[in-house]
Amino acid sequence: MTRLSAPIAGLLALAACEQQPAGEPVVRSELDGPGSQQRPEIVEAEIPQEPARASACTAVTFEDVPLTHCIADPKRHSIRTVLAAEGGQPYGSLASFAGSAQAETIAFAVTGGAFGDDLRAIGYYVEAGERASELARGEGDGNFYMKPNGVFFGSDGRWRVLATDAFFATVRDRPQFGTQSGPMLVIDGKLHPDFEDDGPSRAVRNGVGIDREGRAHFVIADAPVSFGRIARFYRDELKTEQALLLLSNNSALWDPATGRLDSGRAGPIIVVETKP
Repeated sequence: MTRLSAPIAGLLALAACEQQPAGEPVVRSELDGPGSQQRPEIVEAEIPQEPARASACTAVTFEDVPLTHCIADPKRHSIRTVLAAEGGQPYGSLASFAGSAQAETIAFAVTGGAFGDDLRAIGYYVEAGERASELARGEGDGNFYMKPNGVFFGSDGRWRVLATDAFFATVRDRPQFGTQSGPMLVIDGKLHPDFEDDGPSRAVRNGVGIDREGRAHFVIADAPVSFGRIARFYRDELKTEQALLLLSNNSALWDPATGRLDSGRAGPIIVVETKP
């Protein structure tokens, strides 16, 4: 059966309605895209109960904030991005995607990238080697445009996070998957220069960072967290040289091994699968 995370859903609703305090950018994970006239219907699905198996995710606490930390290892996992089924309407939620997926092959999945009211990606997005959206380097409002923002991408088991300008300057071959978001949390081992230690803007946030062994660390906050605090977790605990915020407020995780399936709206989805 579908298990929706009630505390997370409540936080999402509060965060969507509350005026964000001064000191950090306004939290906006849904950004208006061109041609967005109405929001497509999000279909929730019944998910069959999975037999017990080891999870790639663990619960941790950092500076009194509960987090869930999931590891994708290129020796054991593959990563892909998904948005819609067979080029149709975007899934719109992890539950909708889970209803059509082979759960036994999924290690976990997370919401992964800014999106508009039409649920389609804003900024660079590549799925199965096909680019659906161009790299965004312009100015705008919201977290996505807090420079430097960045791109999570990869091919053939090599996964990377790069700031957008570095990606534009150095990446020539199209990756198998890619999703742009922002802001960067850690750049070359240093925190984003505009972050306060623990600023007043708090939201349920998730991100991704790559360690020196090439593993991808996905972290989702299980309570509202500031930019500075989640960034320090990546820098100080996970030792990632580069880390990227994926979403605020619409952050969600599907972990079939534990039955966790968070509610909320989704545009791009990052899927981590277990290799045969």
